[in-house]
Formats: sequence, structure tokens, C-alpha cells
Amino acid sequence: MGALTQGLTLELTPHSTWAQQFWDDLIPVKERVSQHPLFVEMANGQLSLNSFRHALLNFYPLVAHFPSYMALALSKATDFTQSGVTESRDWLIQNIKIEERHLNWYRDWAVGFGLTVDELDRVQPPVAMNAVNHFLWNMNYRGSLAESLAATNLAIEWATGDWSIQVYKGINAYIDHPEVNINKRSLAWLRAHAHYDDMHPYEAMELIKRLCDDQPELQKKAFKAAREGLEYYELALDACYKPKI
Repeated sequence: MGALTQGLTLELTPHSTWAQQFWDDLIPVKERVSQHPLFVEMANGQLSLNSFRHALLNFYPLVAHFPSYMALALSKATDFTQSGVTESRDWLIQNIKIEERHLNWYRDWAVGFGLTVDELDRVQPPVAMNAVNHFLWNMNYRGSLAESLAATNLAIEWATGDWSIQVYKGINAYIDHPEVNINKRSLAWLRAHAHYDDMHPYEAMELIKRLCDDQPELQKKAFKAAREGLEYYELALDACYKPKI
């Protein structure tokens, strides 16, 4: 999920009153994800290898299907007379292509921590962990373009960008584990999210502003989509964090 947008310039504008409130009200929800105990223990090397693998395995579908969710959003970007639609179309096309490499990077991370590609491709996450995927599919299929961007590219990518910075800083705590192989290849996914000044959530917010300008009801729906995306993310983490093995 998410790396620095390349080859596309989207000017970020100052937030209006409603947009600033939208952003500020999401911060506490986002931080419950980015500062979840699972990620704190990953970052300080205290998460057991089995629990680490459990997380990598069951979050794999979220990473693998992320471009598909964005493609559903892209299918809504058709009325170019509406504010923000053309920019959203171009942005989604550009970034779906960037997402292509993240599947392989994530696989390399998981394999470096002892999983196999076959295990990843066959995974059936627990219901509570898989709920975020069902939510994102439903929102990107049934919701408006603004709601799709809010749930997917704002909520999920914002929280992920935050926690990956901390996990990348502490990942060498696992370097001496005999069943872990940490190298440039197995760190590519984490490094991409931690080192790039990841603009995706900020750009997504800019697009939401353009799509929702002067539409209070759509603003409320987009906020609800972003908040619920983060809440489903948190549910998945809570379910994943339970095994202490």
C-alpha cells in the first residue's frame, strides 16, 4: 500500500474549515491503528515470531487486493464535468500501477520471516481480520468516488504510513533470529513506506476536498467512510494481536 507518487503533480491546497475538521477528527482514530500494541511490539522487537508471521499472513489479502479496490474507485471517475473527477481518475491510474510492485515486495518480507508464497496465496483470514477487506470492497463498489478514496487511500494508507516508519526503525531487532532473513529484498515493502515522504493520504484528502466542495452531505459520508475504514483496520489488529505464542 502506497509509495511516493511519481510523474504526477497534485497541488495541495490549504484546508477549508470543514476539511480541517474532517482531518483533525480522524487523527485519534488513525492513531489507534498506527500505535496499536501489535505495531509497538513489532517496532521494539518484542512480538514473537509466530505472532509476527500470523500478522504478515493474514494481512496479505489487504495488500494483494488493494489495487483492485482502487480499480473499483476508478470505475466511478467518469463524469468529468464534476469537480475533482478528472484529477481523481489520473491519480488512481498512476497509483494503481505503483501498487503493482507492492505485492512482490510484501511477499519477500513474509518469506524473509519464514512464510511461503503458497501459504500467502492460500490464506483465509479469520472473519474479524477479513472484515476490512469486505468493507473496502463494498465501499469501493457501492460508495461514491469521494467515499472510496476516503476509506482506502486516506484511511488505510495514512495509518499504514505511520506505523511502517516505526517498524522499519526497529526491524533489526529480529536480525539475529535463526529463522529470519533480513536483507534489502525482504525490507523493500517496509522501506518504501518508511523512507518515502508518502503523500498518498494527503493527496487523497486533496481529491476528497475537490469532490466534496460545497456538498455537506457528501462530506459527512466521506468522513464516515474514512472513520469506518480505520475502525475495521483496528478490529483486524485486535483479532491478530490475540495469539501470544
